[in-house]
Formats: sequence, C-alpha cells, structure tokens
Amino acid sequence: QMYPELAPGHVARIKELAREGAYDGVVFHRVIDGFMAQTGDVKFGNSSKPTYAPSRAGMGGSDKPDLKAEFSNANHGRGACSMARAQNPNSANSQFFICFDDAAFLNRQYTVW
Repeated sequence: QMYPELAPGHVARIKELAREGAYDGVVFHRVIDGFMAQTGDVKFGNSSKPTYAPSRAGMGGSDKPDLKAEFSNANHGRGACSMARAQNPNSANSQFFICFDDAAFLNRQYTVW
C-alpha cells in the first residue's frame, strides 16, 4: 500500500521507475539485521546492466531529478517503506529502504511513501 496523500512526489517516482522496469535486477546493497534493507540504486546497483558496479552500489540513483522532501508524522515501523537520501533533505531520488522493526527515530526526517 502506498500513501500518495503523504508523499505524492515520492509515490509518483516509485511508480514511474517501477513501470519503466528500472528496479528490475536491482540488488539490496545495504542490509542491517533488525533495522532495514536498502535498494533502488538503478545506476550502479542493477545487476543486469553494464553500469553494475557492486563496489559502487548505493552511490547512484536515476537520471531523474532529486525529489523535494515530503516528511510526515508517518511512523517508520516494521514494513514501512521510506526514501533513502544524502545529508540534504531534498536529495531522495530512486533509493529506498524497508524497515524490519520500529525505527521511529527516523520519523519526520525521511519520507515514508
């Protein structure tokens, strides 16, 4: 289930990339037991493309512009999907993570979609 009422731009981006097949073959490059799994690097993390670089997976995004933050009070609980970003709050692009457990300390700092 997605929440376009909370994060319309992020939901639209996830759908756009998924419909393009951009996530097909993309690896989970960061997995932290009890916390989260991160994926979505369509540039360096797509194992079916010539740009695949395991040592760089997690450092790329898509060729689309970064997204403006859409922070909300949505809880980063078990199963929540949220956009990964750099230090700049407006730097989410294609990468996202799935929470394994409660991570409420991320609330209002990352965009749940």
